[in-house]
Amino acid sequence: MTDQATQTATANTDPVHAFIAQTVADHEVVLFMKGTPDQPRCGFSSLAVQILDQVGAPFVGVDVLQDESLRDGIKAFTDWPTIPQLYVKGEFVGGSDIVREMFQAGELHALMAEKGVTLGDEGLGQA
Repeated sequence: MTDQATQTATANTDPVHAFIAQTVADHEVVLFMKGTPDQPRCGFSSLAVQILDQVGAPFVGVDVLQDESLRDGIKAFTDWPTIPQLYVKGEFVGGSDIVREMFQAGELHALMAEKGVTLGDEGLGQA
């Protein structure tokens, strides 16, 4: 995980990092992904979208394929080499493997509840 102060300092000098930091600050749940939630363009992004839908978490999807500097910038921002990347209440959670493992263990739903994310009807049945 990346230090919040380092992210803030970097965001002040890099417009892509500033965009990422602002997006993460403005939305409770953000998924930086390949494609859009309605049309994921890779299996890992599709899996992350399906899990978030299953949990019932309202989220914003940001298509990193629209801009190469964003695709590279998100990796540098978190010092995480893969996409998708999930943020909950400003905190980097991880990529699709971590999201899947947390979902299967019931930890993703717990994290959303702990962070105060209001879940939709689909997430109410999850333990």
